[in-house]
Amino acid sequence: MADTRFFHKVEGVTLAEIAKIGEMQLPTDADGTRLFTDVASIDQAGPSEVSWAFIPAMREALSHTKAGAVIVPEKFLEYVPSGVIALVAQDAHRAYGLVASAFYPRTVEAYISPKANIDETAVLGEGCRVEAGAFIGKNVVLGARCDIRANAVIEEGVRMGDECTVGANATVSHCLAGNKVYIYPGAHIGQDGFGFAMSAKGPAKVPQLGRVIIGDDVEIGSSTTVDRGAMGDTVIGSGTRIDNLVQVAHNVKLGRCCVMVSQVGIAGSCTFGDFVVAGGQVGFAGHLNIGTGAQIAAQSGLMEDVPAGAVLMGSPAVPHKEYMRQVIAVRQLAKKK
Repeated sequence: MADTRFFHKVEGVTLAEIAKIGEMQLPTDADGTRLFTDVASIDQAGPSEVSWAFIPAMREALSHTKAGAVIVPEKFLEYVPSGVIALVAQDAHRAYGLVASAFYPRTVEAYISPKANIDETAVLGEGCRVEAGAFIGKNVVLGARCDIRANAVIEEGVRMGDECTVGANATVSHCLAGNKVYIYPGAHIGQDGFGFAMSAKGPAKVPQLGRVIIGDDVEIGSSTTVDRGAMGDTVIGSGTRIDNLVQVAHNVKLGRCCVMVSQVGIAGSCTFGDFVVAGGQVGFAGHLNIGTGAQIAAQSGLMEDVPAGAVLMGSPAVPHKEYMRQVIAVRQLAKKK
């Protein structure tokens, strides 16, 4: 059980509700009215708790679990003990996430701290929470049930939709955001991009006159920076997940449901299709086009456009099979020497 000092938990969820929420079929012989009280790990779950197993390393623990119900892929059915309800999911990890969120839903207790600084022209939707030290500037518009944490700064003119969260010490400026956007503590959105004209006289500042446009259901991790556009906008597509410590430069455009893992660096004016995944510490040179569904392995360096569906590794990045041949060839040369 999660520590309820930190997480709000509902009293119980029926088996039928669990199956529906997790996009699973309720077994025909199961009692849909049976109440479950929590989720728990496979080796600690009891009869009133739901657990999950979806990787081979969990099969042994699954075969001995005392859970009341388990979320599993079909190929794990043979490991489910007698008396334990098997909830078969096409994507067991996703199903568990949906079910756990039902037991531990996002909650925002409406509250405006007297120590918050909110401009009189700002408009806050119903049920918002604004904690001590937060600053909300002129003509800001927030939707319903937004959660603005301690010392967060939302600068003039920003607009955010319903159920958005701005973490402690985060800053947001020059930004239009959709619903359910989560900006983690210490992230910075909408500041100047690295815009300088270089010459023999030294760097001259180029005004950054664009915005940051964020779609719905986007998460931006702690200490990540998203620069506003220089001319035009930086765009983060709906459903995208950006990890901690990522740099998104001016005029970058990320498509829907992209995933950028920690320490990725994206130089200015790169354009990404949908569902692009980049592992940790990947570096993108400026003005690249990254095709839909491309997968980039950790620590790769990208200097050329990437076609849709490509799987790349290395620095400079090459198709993963070519990279593995290079590694094998180098190893063979080393052995000969």
